[in-house]
Amino acid sequence: MQKNIINTPQAPAPIGPYSQAVQAGPLLFISGQVAFEPATGNLMTSDIPTETRQVMENLKAILLEAGLDFNHVVKTTIFLSDMANFSAVNEVYGQYFTDAFPARETVAVKGLPRNVNVEISMIAAV
Repeated sequence: MQKNIINTPQAPAPIGPYSQAVQAGPLLFISGQVAFEPATGNLMTSDIPTETRQVMENLKAILLEAGLDFNHVVKTTIFLSDMANFSAVNEVYGQYFTDAFPARETVAVKGLPRNVNVEISMIAAV
């Protein structure tokens, strides 16, 4: 099976040895995104809604680079530094989908890269 690497300057460059996304057959696997603003490289962590919105915009940019949108997303994983942020993250996250929501899990973790509060990864069907 051939795999296609997806990268766009409209989303933050990886901060390690990984790609923004990899398309393998009919599936697109998007690496976990945090709230880096691509234009400045700054973390947008002033509050949870702002942070979540930046994460979702980064994911949107990668989807668009692959010729997809949120309607193609079949699975997401949300990592939170604190489950107390669940409602605020959920509210912003839900604004990016129609009623055909993808499957999802949300987990609290001890720490995230650069001490952010939210990281989200996705799988989309091409």
